[in-house]
Amino acid sequence: MSLVKNVGTIGGLTAISRVFGFVRDMMLARVLGAGGVADAWQLAFQLPNIFRRLFAEGAFASAFVPLFNRRMKEEGELSEARRFAEDVLAFLVPVLIVFGAVALILMPWIAGLFANEGMDADPALFDHAVLMARITFPYLLFMSLATLCAAVLNSLSRFAAAAAAPILLNMCLLAALTWGAIQPDSETTRYATGFWLAVAVSASGLLQLLWLVFWMRRAGFRLSLKVPKITAGVKELGILVVPAVFGAGVYQIARFIDLFFLSTLPDGSYTYLAMADRWNQLPLGIIGIALGTAILPALSRFLSREEADEAARLQSNAIELAMLLTIPAAVALWITGSAFTRVFFVGGAFTLEDALITGTVVGGLVLGLPAYVLVKVLTPNFFARKDTRTPVLTAAASLVVTVAGNFLLVPSLGVLGLAVAGSIGAWCNVALLMAVLAKRGFFRLPGRIVGRIVRIGIASAIMGMALWMLMGPLDSWFSGSTIERMVAIGAVIAAGLASFALSAAALGVLDKQTIQRLRRRQA
Repeated sequence: MSLVKNVGTIGGLTAISRVFGFVRDMMLARVLGAGGVADAWQLAFQLPNIFRRLFAEGAFASAFVPLFNRRMKEEGELSEARRFAEDVLAFLVPVLIVFGAVALILMPWIAGLFANEGMDADPALFDHAVLMARITFPYLLFMSLATLCAAVLNSLSRFAAAAAAPILLNMCLLAALTWGAIQPDSETTRYATGFWLAVAVSASGLLQLLWLVFWMRRAGFRLSLKVPKITAGVKELGILVVPAVFGAGVYQIARFIDLFFLSTLPDGSYTYLAMADRWNQLPLGIIGIALGTAILPALSRFLSREEADEAARLQSNAIELAMLLTIPAAVALWITGSAFTRVFFVGGAFTLEDALITGTVVGGLVLGLPAYVLVKVLTPNFFARKDTRTPVLTAAASLVVTVAGNFLLVPSLGVLGLAVAGSIGAWCNVALLMAVLAKRGFFRLPGRIVGRIVRIGIASAIMGMALWMLMGPLDSWFSGSTIERMVAIGAVIAAGLASFALSAAALGVLDKQTIQRLRRRQA
């Protein structure tokens, strides 16, 4: 299957999930607003998600996939791979149960570390944040097991089911928000809505797990739960997972540090950063995660067969495709971020001032958007070689830069400083990953790709100038009636697409040869 087709499958379904996510956040803004219960909910939702990303998505998948692929070299012969997956499952379940139980007991202390001034001043609000966090925490157990199923499906080149699973999360949250939207607007309603949102999170985790188990069985792969035993395969996975956990841990430590700084900022800052990150996560999820997920199994197979040229070709194509999609997205969102937040979020409990602050934070986040995606694209080159240590070191170095940026920028820029510091750290991580790959002779960016990226940047700058010229005349429309908002944002999108397409065509960013190369089958 070609890189474009794999990324299209994963990215297309991720895009559907992100659309549901936008609707969810629009309702969330209107029902809960910013500050108070909204901030408490964002804290409760982030805690299990940070641990999920720490133990499941990044660390586990990056270590599991190469080992699983190595055991399924012979097409149609999956017995060895199945035994390995069952051994891992048997060990994973009790670890997750024990960790979850400890976290539930310690939740008041954990939440207390990151409570902002609004929660500190209102004991009832803090207690509700703890309750919501406890209710959401089983999501970690369900999604960690779901990650194992997704890793198996991706290794079998069945990408669709795993990419579609997050839609269930947004559907469950939308159901809770719909209930809140039809209730009388009051503080009691906001508290009750927060409770049902927490229930919806854990329920969605269970549904996603059942969904992936179903499709894994449809693919002819069944797992049985066995007595935990530390086999040779589990030991090998542990050796790879530990540094990968530290690597993912570096990023999650950065998230915890963000929570710490957020706790020092005014009420509403949790919500502003979370809402702004939705716009950053749209291209990051569709492009970065899709590319990283698609190329890891293929890179693992190329390297196991010592096909270094094919691995380098795949890596080059992934970088080119990533930059083609993210540089124009970053430029567009940097210029028009406040327009989008005003059009889609203002209403109900979410004010125009809230939207303008959120739009400013969007601009800070998207400065690092291409870098966040490149990290997703470059790290599989290390994971496929069973090197989970190097990304740890580069991520640790970028964390130092990010924390230093936080101390320098947050006092003067507030929540915007967090966004800018994270973007700077992400670019440092990219520079280090590229330097290590080149030094070890694993990969060097071809001059042909460098030239094409430069042309993508020029085309994006031309598009940016066109959008900047539109922002002034349309400014009042972004906060006007529903029809005015839709017309204004439609004009922005149309102008952006047209100006980039025309400038990209004039500069030769995309030609027939490039499209054929990106569509070429991976294996």
